[in-house]
Amino acid sequence: MATTLARPRAHTTRNPEAHKAFAALRHLGPNWYASVMGTAIVANAGATLPYQVPGQRVACQIVWALSAVALAVLLTARAGHWLHHRDQARAHLLDPAVAPFYGCLAMALLAVGGGTLIVGKDLIGLHAAVAVDAVLFTAGTAIGLLMAVVVPYLMVVRHKVEASQATPVWLLPLVAPMVSAALGPLLIPHLPAGQPREALLLACYAMFGISLLATLLMLPLVFGRLIVGGPLPLLLTPTLFLVLGPLGQSTTAVNQLADLAPGAIGAPYAGALGAFAVVYGVPVMGFALLWLALAAAMLVRAARGGMGFAMTWWALTFPVGTCVTGAAGLARHTGLTAFAWLATALFLGLLTAWLLAAAHTLRGVFAGTLLSR
Repeated sequence: MATTLARPRAHTTRNPEAHKAFAALRHLGPNWYASVMGTAIVANAGATLPYQVPGQRVACQIVWALSAVALAVLLTARAGHWLHHRDQARAHLLDPAVAPFYGCLAMALLAVGGGTLIVGKDLIGLHAAVAVDAVLFTAGTAIGLLMAVVVPYLMVVRHKVEASQATPVWLLPLVAPMVSAALGPLLIPHLPAGQPREALLLACYAMFGISLLATLLMLPLVFGRLIVGGPLPLLLTPTLFLVLGPLGQSTTAVNQLADLAPGAIGAPYAGALGAFAVVYGVPVMGFALLWLALAAAMLVRAARGGMGFAMTWWALTFPVGTCVTGAAGLARHTGLTAFAWLATALFLGLLTAWLLAAAHTLRGVFAGTLLSR
């Protein structure tokens, strides 16, 4: 009798619509955070461009608010995914094709947090913006550093991967500390003068080194796979743009840190860090442009081959955005108009890619095709 009575309770859904919504979350992976990153970088890059037109900052404020709302919705949805589909969430961690996307969570938190201080302060006030960014930066940095260890550990110990499976997606958990290094300087002026500022400055440089050296270890595997194994599958071709992430973000980081160094560290080091921003940033930006040309050529080839829409299209946004902010930083430190024009041209490309990715994503969400697999 007890068993008979218990059985209906286990299978009856009091709210069929809620059950349907929870079922739809089963295929909501961590790769969706890339859409938040790609949206936030549009606001951050647009607000820091060397050239500004009337209404540009207001537009950036709207895009930042959109990214903040998207982050809140996605965090809630992903919490529901872990709560109701824990088996699938664990399977994602054990899947070498999906696990690297857990780095996107950290970068989404960091990008929205940085945007809060860049443009969000105009809407919510400086004190609130500092508090929000402090929380998001702390959480994003902690998660980013954790994933920079956990994901490579899983790849070595649990994942069964071969050299032929190497893709730029493997870079994602390694880039997250670099995003912290690039956006951490925004908080430096809001810390007490002295050791707190210097500690954050040097911590950002440490994270710069973590990400840079880890990327230098991983990138040869990715490029070697392309040379030996040939082009990536059509739907994965946009992920080639992910290589721009550590390049553009590291250039952004050294320039941002150089801007804040005089108020955080002694004169000899502050001057040296300013010089380092140019000495490092210019050649790295040159390589970024070389890779951009290669990735763009491969993208055109894939488009001609019938490449359809996938969430990998969001790889065309955030990495390009980091090159925008990197070029803008070099324009500040060198005074060269060429870098200002480069930042503007890259931003136009970023805006185009974002509009295309956002439009197709919304269409797929409303059609139910993106959450059905």
